[in-house]
Amino acid sequence: MKMVKRKRGGGGGGGGGGRRNNGGIEENTMAILDTSGFNRDSHHRHDDSLAFLEAVRSASLLPDNGVPPTNAMREAIFQILKEETSLELIMGSYELLNELDKRFPRVCLPKMEEPASCLAPTTLRESAVVEEAWCPFTLGLDRNEETNKCSSGSIDFLGFHSLIQELGEMTRQKSKALDTKILRKMLLLHYLVSVLEGDFVPRHEAFKDKISWTLLRDSLLNMLLGSRKIIYKGLVKDCLSVICDVFSDLSDQSESSSDVDSVAPLSNKLSYNCIAAFALALPELKRSTCIYLKKLLRMMMDLDASRNVAHVQGLTTRADGVRSPASEIILDELAYNSDMLSSFFQVFDEPWWKLKTITQYFQKYIPKTSVHTRRSNVPVNGSSFEGVLKCFSNSSSTKNIIKKIGADVAQLLIGHAFLAYLSVSMESSAENDDFEEILKGSSLTEICKHIIAAFTSIRKEDKNTEILNFGKEAVFTAATILSTKS
Repeated sequence: MKMVKRKRGGGGGGGGGGRRNNGGIEENTMAILDTSGFNRDSHHRHDDSLAFLEAVRSASLLPDNGVPPTNAMREAIFQILKEETSLELIMGSYELLNELDKRFPRVCLPKMEEPASCLAPTTLRESAVVEEAWCPFTLGLDRNEETNKCSSGSIDFLGFHSLIQELGEMTRQKSKALDTKILRKMLLLHYLVSVLEGDFVPRHEAFKDKISWTLLRDSLLNMLLGSRKIIYKGLVKDCLSVICDVFSDLSDQSESSSDVDSVAPLSNKLSYNCIAAFALALPELKRSTCIYLKKLLRMMMDLDASRNVAHVQGLTTRADGVRSPASEIILDELAYNSDMLSSFFQVFDEPWWKLKTITQYFQKYIPKTSVHTRRSNVPVNGSSFEGVLKCFSNSSSTKNIIKKIGADVAQLLIGHAFLAYLSVSMESSAENDDFEEILKGSSLTEICKHIIAAFTSIRKEDKNTEILNFGKEAVFTAATILSTKS
């Protein structure tokens, strides 16, 4: 697997002519903004910015052979997204940046050619990185302190972390006043995570084809997590905190009035129609924010897993450093604050990762056997989902677990794990050692029996605890499956 570096030529014509054409477009489009000089006091600023966005769209996206925008043009679009307060400009710049990234990706993974026969394809996939492509992140901050004073057309890694923290603070304020600032911050985060994803996913796919740690070492995500400008554990914790805070806020809003008249704008510049549209769109924006932060955490865990594979094969070096896996940080944070569990597992809903996370969570609290010999037929406690459930068949073990985490938390985790197991067990292509480890020795019938036994044991050991509705649904589902199997 190779990472091929390519120079991006202009659209239409040869390389030199394309570049000259590109330069002419830059002069024409940037001249629109130069009339106002990005002067915030100019009353022409709004119209000039809209005209600029439309000019870039017309030159780069509408023609089949559209010319890629220059770095200066993209920086100007990004600056509009970062700083403007107009809903029209915020949405326009956000949509344009995403469309440009799709049309002119920074990293691409060409599809493998379909084999002409039943023989395996011989074409090797190559990941291509466009040389000198624009990036919204200011790179190299750890080497040169002066570059920390980055232009408004980019953002450094510390600024990215601060953006997540600001969103958390704005969510916790629970203000009913509408302000375009939260919209701008959310869309800015969505775009930056999309950039990280667009850079990481092709590299990760190429890494899985042929192990080459260099592909992932040079990814924006790896540079972000390895930057000395941010506290890595703090970033993971802040992502987790914002996910849970935003989801909790959404739950509170669903129980309260969603009437447009119940909210008020912070600025008189917003018309009633804008307020109405904003109020209706805000819940969906918050859900999307949870999804984008979930994507970020998932990419972190995928990077950790790939890093471990590369380390086992001796591909990493001392320069790669050492950091705690994101999954361990998440588990520690969930164990420290169990109030996050419900929100986290409703947002972080991929069945495989959910089942793995819950199994690892229980491993922290399941009593370890003092002696385990080769002659012993007793499986290691908690090494599989069935092993976790078997621990609840023992009275003393059940009592020990619910004493540490509480009966309600135990019910919640078992219920979510069971739903995840039902989804995961139907997957036929499970070529994953961890997957096999968690599901080993289990059958659907046995799991259903253990589910019913686990809830019965919890109720028996803590008579003051009622089975939660979520738990009742899990027991009912298990009993229904068993009745169809008999």
